[in-house]
Amino acid sequence: MKQKHSMQTPLARVRGLGSAKSGLSHWWHQRLTAIAMVPIMVASLILVAQIGMLDYQGAIDLMANPLAATLLLLLVLVGFFHAALGLQVVIEDYVGNEGARMGLIIAVKMISFALAVLSIVSILKVAL
Repeated sequence: MKQKHSMQTPLARVRGLGSAKSGLSHWWHQRLTAIAMVPIMVASLILVAQIGMLDYQGAIDLMANPLAATLLLLLVLVGFFHAALGLQVVIEDYVGNEGARMGLIIAVKMISFALAVLSIVSILKVAL
């Protein structure tokens, strides 16, 4: 296959090859989840400290509290979403092969989803 030669500069050729503004959405999601994780992590650390002082049945009772269960569900949902976004950026930045990059991104998303579902089911099993 013969390559076309162009009179355009390299900058002119890549200007039209942007991400169709999807990068901005990804960036905002990362920032919003990072901000959301701050109070969620503080509250989760307090909850873990409380659980650490309880016996088994006391820990189960605390986890059955709707407020505690909701906090843990938020931690799982926001945390796994934020982690998947961050890992995607790392993969996009450091994996040069496009096929490997896409495979890794899909794997990260699938594993994150599976772990989030497992965590949610576990929390609900204890809470309910």
